[in-house]
Amino acid sequence: MQAFFFGLGFSSLRAAAAMRTHGFERIGGTVRSADKAARLAAEGIDTTLFDGAAPGPEVGAALAEATHVVLSIAPDEDDDPVMRHHRADLDAAPALQWLCYYSTVGVYGDFGGDWIDETAPLVPRNMRSDRRVLAEEAWRDYAAARGVPLCILRLAGIYGPGRSTFDKLRAGTARRVIKPGQVFNRIHVEDIARITALAAQKRLAGTFNLADDEPAPPQDVIAHAAELIGMAVPPDLPFETTEMTPMQRSFYRDNKRVSNRAIKQALGIDLLYPDYRSGLAHILESER
Repeated sequence: MQAFFFGLGFSSLRAAAAMRTHGFERIGGTVRSADKAARLAAEGIDTTLFDGAAPGPEVGAALAEATHVVLSIAPDEDDDPVMRHHRADLDAAPALQWLCYYSTVGVYGDFGGDWIDETAPLVPRNMRSDRRVLAEEAWRDYAAARGVPLCILRLAGIYGPGRSTFDKLRAGTARRVIKPGQVFNRIHVEDIARITALAAQKRLAGTFNLADDEPAPPQDVIAHAAELIGMAVPPDLPFETTEMTPMQRSFYRDNKRVSNRAIKQALGIDLLYPDYRSGLAHILESER
């Protein structure tokens, strides 16, 4: 089995490592810069350049032996860059057996804090999530026409070593914005990696939420992280009067509790880090 990732970023690199431990002989993917390509080559990852603005000249050749392709590039203002520039290369990939698309739980929109699952209607509240809905539809249509299984993973807020509340606290950028009743799901990057690898092995098809077991108020996560590393808990900031960028404020428009039951049942697993407390404890231990 050989995997190819469109977009070797934070989650994809962890997924690539997990795939190596699950029987994949070769891992490749796209990056945006020659510097990153050189760094990953030293780790045994075959890379090709693709910035989303124009076709990657070596992507077609790299896909020639790929059996599993993971799509981890966000749609832009026009459409999905991979679909736009490399659909023909995917059509020509003779060994293709499985596709996986990383989407977002943002496609659901706001449910006033209620629990939802994959049957919930999609009512996105911003253009980023609107584009994700369209991209999901495009990849479903493609997979059906191509005759290969497609697994869509709708990811909650991603965190892990090097990208967590600890980093924001240490940088002085963590803010406890209080909006009564607001909760968010999160997902540890190692759970994304493990589930991607297991789904690839099984050639799992369908649409699944990838979120933790315990959606929680963001201020609780910051307070817990601060206590773990012996820092002062940042002061409460009322949502109504706190200065935020339009993107930051848009996240607070969606309030829901996202069920992960379907992916756990499909793979017969529990999460490695089912809540923010276990996830933060793991990150802290890995730093030590």
